[in-house]
Parts: sequence; structure tokens; C-alpha cells
Amino acid sequence: MDPATLTAGTFQLSSGTTVLPGTVIYADSTAVFWPAVHLTTDGSFTATSRASREARDRRRLRDPGQERDLHRAPRGHHRRPRRQLAAASYITGFSLAANATNVFSTSPQVTGKIYAANNASPTPAKMTSAVGDMELAFTGAAGRARDVRELGAGNIGGMTLTPGVYKWGTGLLIPTSITLTGGATAVWIFQIAPDLTLSSATQVLLAGGALAKNVFWQVSGRVVLGTTAHLEGVVLTHTSITLRTGASIKGRLLAQTAVSIDGSTVVQP
Repeated sequence: MDPATLTAGTFQLSSGTTVLPGTVIYADSTAVFWPAVHLTTDGSFTATSRASREARDRRRLRDPGQERDLHRAPRGHHRRPRRQLAAASYITGFSLAANATNVFSTSPQVTGKIYAANNASPTPAKMTSAVGDMELAFTGAAGRARDVRELGAGNIGGMTLTPGVYKWGTGLLIPTSITLTGGATAVWIFQIAPDLTLSSATQVLLAGGALAKNVFWQVSGRVVLGTTAHLEGVVLTHTSITLRTGASIKGRLLAQTAVSIDGSTVVQP
């Protein structure tokens, strides 16, 4: 299928007669539609493609939030949960204390401020904006042209990687420590279709002046850091991030469902 023909104009998601805005990315025979708005809980949506039936039947059209084939949904309708901002009640294990204005909370375990969807204005609006920025970042990372595909058949333990865009369609396992080597302006983008797994005690190390803020892990599935594992970079995932006991990261953890940490350390890059 010609990627140039699969756009927000030829593939649309609608609620009733209202066409919902969004973007379409086509790569490795997979078309991903990313809604620009939060979809209502238990809503009914219709996906419409103007592509030929032959092409549509061969290619999997999927909603990144559900990993389901849209063309298989009954009568062209597709139900999916709304991406929700977390209220303070969902942020557990931090002994939150709201400040006097209830705009944010603090915790003895966190250096800085903690924001939740049910905090006072302007926090909810700022959080919505932040979610939109995260979605744009995910889409941007996913759309970058690949330099290297399927390195190590999905197992890169012990490797030293130079800057570039790396793509895996079968998940990525890092069973032993790896090194990213490059200068302060060097950028790494790792596009991982299913899951990213770091084994226990495994480290992602930077060398040559490389900076964590220039490393991006774009993951369609789950991210799991094993016990005492260490990661460098910004994690952008469709689903969840789990840090086992003693795991750490210098970077950011941005997930669309949940981030679970157990005695872990997260340091801003």
C-alpha cells in the first residue's frame, strides 16, 4: 500500500456525524491512527478507510490504545476506553500532602511537586496539555525513518550502539549491559513494537558525552526494568512501565496506563 495515500483524509474515525481529528502513521505494513482528542468512555466510533478493499484486508489497521484490528470491529464500530488523567487517589504509596491551594501535592519521597487531575486550576488544563505533548512526541518518534532494523533479532545484550534510529518489530530484550556512545548532541531513537525488557542488574550506559535527554524509547507495549536495572533516556509507551525493586532511570517515564515503581530512583535528565 502506498503510504502517501493513507492519511487523516483517507482514514477517518468518527462519532456519529462528527469526524474526530488525528494523525495516521504507516510503517512496516501497519497503519496507526492516533486520536488528537480524548475519546469518551464506552463510546461508539466508526473507522472509515477509502483505501481499496484488497489493501485494507492485507494491512492491519490498529488503534494504538487497544492494539485491535479496526476493520474487524462489528459494523465498523470500535469501542475503546478514554485516556484518563490520574486523580490523586490513583497515585499511591507516596503519602501525598496537598498544598494550601490544592494546585499540587508534595511527598517526602519526591523532590519537587506532584500534580493530579483533580487538583485545582490551572493543573487539569496543564496536565491535558502535557498529555497532548506526550502523544505528539510518541507520534514524532514513531514516524522517524529507520537506520537499523531488527538489530540482534531483538536481543542487544553487550552491544555498543552509535547514534541513530533503531527499529524492532518483535520486542527488545536487553539481558546484559549495553553502551550508547556519542557526543552531547547525538540522538538515539529506539522504536519497539511490542515490549522492552531490561533484565535484572542490566544497565544502559552512556559514553563519549552522550546525554540522557537525547535518548528516546518509543514502545508500543510494556516496559519492564528488572531488579536493580538502570536505564537512561525518555520512555514513551502506549501501555505501562514497571520498575522492579531497586531499578533506576535517569530520564522520564511517560505511560498511557500506569507507572509502577518499587523502591526505585527516577532522576530528571
